[in-house]
Order: sequence, then structure tokens, then C-alpha cells
Amino acid sequence: MNTDKANNLVIYNTLNRKKEAFEPLHPPLVGMYVCGPTVYSDIHLGNCRTFISFDLIYRYLLHLGYKVRYVRNITDAGHLEGDRDEGEDKFAKKAKLEQLEPMEIVQKYTLGFHEVLALFNTLPPSIEPTATGHILEQIEMIKKILDAGYAYEVSGSVYFDVEKYSREHDYGTLTNRKLEDMMEGTRELDGQDEKRGRLDFALWIKAKSETLMQWPSPWGWGFPGWHIECSAMSTKYLGTTFDIHGGGMDLQATHHTNEIAQSQACNHTAPVKYWVHTNMLTVNGARMSKSAGNGFLPKELFTGNHPLLERGYTPMTVRFFMAQSHYRSTLDFSNDALQAAEKGYKKLMESLSALEKITTSDSSSVNINELEQRCYAAMNDDFNSPMLIAHLFEGVRIINSALDKKETLTAADLGTLKKIMHTFIFEVLGLVDETRQTAGSEVIEGLMRLIIDIRQSARNNRDWATSDKIRDALKEAGITLKDTKEGVEWRL
Repeated sequence: MNTDKANNLVIYNTLNRKKEAFEPLHPPLVGMYVCGPTVYSDIHLGNCRTFISFDLIYRYLLHLGYKVRYVRNITDAGHLEGDRDEGEDKFAKKAKLEQLEPMEIVQKYTLGFHEVLALFNTLPPSIEPTATGHILEQIEMIKKILDAGYAYEVSGSVYFDVEKYSREHDYGTLTNRKLEDMMEGTRELDGQDEKRGRLDFALWIKAKSETLMQWPSPWGWGFPGWHIECSAMSTKYLGTTFDIHGGGMDLQATHHTNEIAQSQACNHTAPVKYWVHTNMLTVNGARMSKSAGNGFLPKELFTGNHPLLERGYTPMTVRFFMAQSHYRSTLDFSNDALQAAEKGYKKLMESLSALEKITTSDSSSVNINELEQRCYAAMNDDFNSPMLIAHLFEGVRIINSALDKKETLTAADLGTLKKIMHTFIFEVLGLVDETRQTAGSEVIEGLMRLIIDIRQSARNNRDWATSDKIRDALKEAGITLKDTKEGVEWRL
């Protein structure tokens, strides 16, 4: 393990709202749980930001030498339309609309979720459990909560007793809200509601005869509530207390608050040491949402097929754009911002090619070790990717200056600079050089060599019309030719 770097890592903990030194419970093993998608529809961009942010965290922890058990669940049952354990199950509703089995819906959108994250070059988690695959674990957890006296059963459904729990624990610890304030923001129970308290939530829900997804339990046929699944799966794979639990900030007030309560009630210990939350997305300053008409799916972002987009943007442009904003900051999408990110991304990739052309000297005029220290310092400060990127562009400046003979680098320092740029661009930020990704195809590479040779022959014969026609046609196809002293280079 890179001990010096790892010992300097500081993480902002939502639980106490301050930065804390990162001290794993069982070093070098780190347990990390991230709330995964609810797979009844296409993944939206807000989800993508969360998973890309935690991919960055995952990558950096691995880079430091930690052994990370990264668990990211798939919600494929128990998610109702209403926020008060009411309404139709979203999977069943989608299945009826599309005339499919619920698990066909799950399979379809799970595959779509994986395909999108693969385009963004995210690493797969260590374990990806599903709610339907852990019904027994959820039932056992509910039984323990009942035995501890923090839940009650009514007509085949089981509810968590928030007020009783709050007499002994701080229910609002994650959001720093008092129970009385939370009660004021919740509507009164009507006479038909089975719950005793306004904030009580379902651990198990009795199934109606027409319910498509239901399982047997000690309380009759039914299905689990949304919150219990994460507590059951995180406990199974990471233990009663683990290091990092993450998700979007929209999960704090309800889902994660309820997770803490039910885990504490069952296991009699705080479930998580560090709570980490990503911030929301906005579009031109307004909150992104389907109802506002300003929300778009990743595929729309890639193709540009959306009224708010001037054109499409590649997955790596979007990933780089997201990394330019700290995961705890609001991220605002606009065409200007995406196009600026596109230019910055390409400039970063071009610098890697320039690295190979630098001629070394007997001495260095810049301190490369200091640049490396600043890169680590940025990531050690709560995974500050925007600051890291700023330091990498200082590396770009050094590369260009050395190429123009304005700066000098020894062979050792050039090697260090190459290591810095490749490590943080590819290994930590998780970027891929899209400008060269087709170069690995022998067919395309061969075709480009042939086209360049034909163009060169035309130039040698002073056939400028053909030469320009080839150049312009390639440009329309998104391929740029650049004449250099070493020959003709091409980029996608």
C-alpha cells in the first residue's frame, strides 16, 4: 500500500457534516456500499453522476493500495409509486404496460444500465446483489427488528415504529433534523392507514391477490419495503458496521435515514462509519427533472437528440465534464459547458502524444515531484477531482513548454511526468483516449494509412483539389488530419 498517501486521505462525512481522516475498520480492506439503480426504466443522468463519482472514489482507493469490497445493489422489487408505502409496484406497472413478466423488465433495464456504465468506463462492483435474490435475509432482519420491539405487524404488513425508536436514538442524525420538524412536514394519517405514526415505514407489505411479485413470509404472502433491502444486503456482504455508504443526496432524508434506523434496531450498532453523498444535476441553472422537460437520458446526450442539446457529446467528454465539478457540488449542464469540457478533454489527450516527442536534458527547469505531490494532495482532500484536473493542466503546460524547448526535463523527470499523467488521467479519473480508440483496429488503421498515402500522392503531383477534397471529406466525418515534421497524424 502507498502508506504515506493513504494516511493523508480526508473524506467529508455527511453524518457529522465535516471532513474526517479516513481510517478503515479493517485495513487494508475497505467495505463500500452504494445504492444502485431501480431497474424499471432507463438510467437517468443523475444516476450516472452518482455512479461515476463513486467509480472515481473506488479507483483512487484501489490506486492507494486498499482492497475494496464494492457492493452496489440492484433494486428489482418493493419500490412503490408513492412515498408512503402506497400505490402500485413500479415493476409490475411497467410489466403490465409492456405486457411482459416483471423479471423481463428487470433483465432489460439491468442490461441497459450496465451498457451505459460501460460506455462511461466505470469499473464493475465486487458484488452486485439484487433485492429479489435476498428475500430470506430481509425476512430474517425484519424478525429481529420485531423481536427488539421496534416494529409491529398489522394484517400481514410490518411497519417500523419511528417514534419508539426515537425515544432511544436520534432518528434524524443524518440530516440533522429533529423528529418534531420531520413530523410537521408529513401529512396526518387518515382512518384507513394501518400505521401508528406518521413517519412509520413498511418493512414488509401484504400482497394483494393480483400482485405479480410476492413471496411467503411469517406474516403471509407479500413483498419487502424498499428500505430494508439495502440494510439486509450491506449487512450480509460487509458486516454490521462497514466503512463507506454512498448514494445521491436525494436519498438522505428518507432512504438512508430509514436504513440507519432499521440497521441500528436490528444489529444494535451504527451501520456505517462514513456517509458520502453526491449532489444534484441542473440544466442551465434549473433542477433537472422529467416534469420540467429538461431531463435527458445518456443516449440522448450522446446522440444530441434532445431539444436542449445543440449536438451530441461523447461518453468521455461527459465523464471529464463531470469530473470538473466536485461530487458534492451542484453540476450544471449546458451546451457551452459541455463544449468547453470537450476542448479541455482533447487538449489533455493531445498532451499524452506530445509527451513522447520531448527531448530530455541534463537538468530540469521544473519541479516534477512537486506536481505529483499536488495531484495526490487534491485527491486526498475528499477526492477533489477539479483541483486534480487543474494540476494535470499544469502538467500539460510543462509538456508544451518542454516540446518548444522553453523548459527542460531530465530523463528521470520525464519518466515521472509520464507516470503522473497516465496514472491520474487513466487509472484515477478513468478516462479513455477516444481520439485514438479506433487506432487499435487494424482495418481502420490500414484504411487511414491508405487514404493519407493517396492524399500525399495528390499533393506530390500538385493535385490540390483532390488533396483538399480528401481533407474536407474526412473532416466532415469527424477525422482531423494534421501535417507535422514527422508525417501526417489523424485524430477522431
